[in-house]
Amino acid sequence: MLAASKWFKQVAQSKPKSCVSRIDHKLCSNSQIRRLIREQVNCKRTSWADKHVDGCLLTSSQSLRKRRQYPHTNFLTSILVGVSWILPFFATVSTSLGDYQSVATQASPFEEELTDELLNEILSAIENASTSTRETCTTHIEKLCKAGNLLAVAKLLQFLHDKHIFLTTTAYNVLLAAAGEGNDIGLLFQVFKDLLVSNESVNSTSYLNFAKAFAHTNEAVLLLRFIKEVSESTVQRSATVVNRIIFAFAECGQIDKALLIFDHMKSLKSKPDLITYNTVLGILGRAGRANEMLHEFASMKQANIIPDIIAYNTLLNSFRKLGNLDMCLVFLKEMEERGFEPDLQTYFVLIESFGRTGNVEESLRLFADMKRRHIRPSIYIYRSLINNLNKMGKSELASTLLEEMTASLADLVGPKDFRRKHR
Repeated sequence: MLAASKWFKQVAQSKPKSCVSRIDHKLCSNSQIRRLIREQVNCKRTSWADKHVDGCLLTSSQSLRKRRQYPHTNFLTSILVGVSWILPFFATVSTSLGDYQSVATQASPFEEELTDELLNEILSAIENASTSTRETCTTHIEKLCKAGNLLAVAKLLQFLHDKHIFLTTTAYNVLLAAAGEGNDIGLLFQVFKDLLVSNESVNSTSYLNFAKAFAHTNEAVLLLRFIKEVSESTVQRSATVVNRIIFAFAECGQIDKALLIFDHMKSLKSKPDLITYNTVLGILGRAGRANEMLHEFASMKQANIIPDIIAYNTLLNSFRKLGNLDMCLVFLKEMEERGFEPDLQTYFVLIESFGRTGNVEESLRLFADMKRRHIRPSIYIYRSLINNLNKMGKSELASTLLEEMTASLADLVGPKDFRRKHR
């Protein structure tokens, strides 16, 4: 225990190393970033790859002008010593965030002393615990996060770094939520990176907690730098990680940030793949941004990525919601020319679209064709047919379908089957 106490004393007394950017561009202001984000809103999105704003390369490691006190510069710098596996990542982040102050710098000497005493007690508990070190650390970290003591969290994580101890996914999710609520982007980056390099699964809650942290901040440049670092450090699964980050930002209602990440991804070693484009098509479709959706569909083909049935169904469903049957038929024709057979979602879009226009005969023909192909109908298709038949005054036929639907409810595809799965 003496060794641990000595270690914490050294940490508390450590001084931050100076971080000098390798790129001598002018600093980029918040107003310039907001201008780029406004371009997104006005359908004038521009790729952020190698994007210069008044001489500032947005994808460089140049620091932002000091706008507020940043809590973890000293912490991130100090953990570089003797921890080789995190050196590439944290060297980049420390350079990017060098203008911000650490939690230790902001804390008073009294607060520092109390924190070190608390951490010594925690280390003693860890050493004497009957449970595993990871479980004990997880319990204490959850308590510290609940108390809002991010200074103690940061120092305990530093100790875990040096000992190569990883936490559970649940603990990392608690940390991500706490960092977001504390507006501590540096701690957020650190925790998310730790989770990625651990052997723990990264679930949808992890990605959502990460994205939620940016709901009330304009740290777009730092976010894009982090995305680049993640892309380069996760190698084999980098596209999957970035895809899920994009999806999470959209799920949190931060569509323009999701699209900024997507545009930035085009400049990275790990380029957008089929899943990336399908995700973005869905985002734009749900937002009703048809022109951008068509643009990205064209870009997808230019990148030699062949659309699949999911891409076509996304387009069909988006134009169905917009009431544009003509565009639905255009993409249906293209889909068939590429050899794709209509599936349940395809039939739903077409049956609903024709029914809305009053062409219930074509809807019924498609319904019969679907059953002939042994595609299990959904409750939504029955409801659509019944509703549109009643509107057209065909109440007798609507009653027949209602009886058929009621008799086969157990075999129909229901809401749980249509629920969107997290990517």
